[in-house]
Amino acid sequence: MTTYKEIKNKIAQLEKEAEALRKAELLAVITEIKAKMAEYGISSKDLGVIKNKTRKQPGTPSPARYRNKEGQTWSGRGRKPKWVIEALAAGKTLEDMGYFIG
Repeated sequence: MTTYKEIKNKIAQLEKEAEALRKAELLAVITEIKAKMAEYGISSKDLGVIKNKTRKQPGTPSPARYRNKEGQTWSGRGRKPKWVIEALAAGKTLEDMGYFIG
């Protein structure tokens, strides 16, 4: 009669074998896909793997979203400039004053 411990050991061994087979099959599939991509000139972008998002470079200022009558601007990020604080304290909203650019 087979014991519980023997069955657990068999299971562990089979799991190791299964993982080794999975890795080998995965490597073969990836190699085949890369070959087909090279053969047909397909890129990751064509497959939709890489999105066409452009990222802002670090240190690039954000575009102005708010502007006052004097032409001062604010991106809406970071601390509010003095002119925004004063306008809000006066009971106005950014949209009421026409600061919102877009």
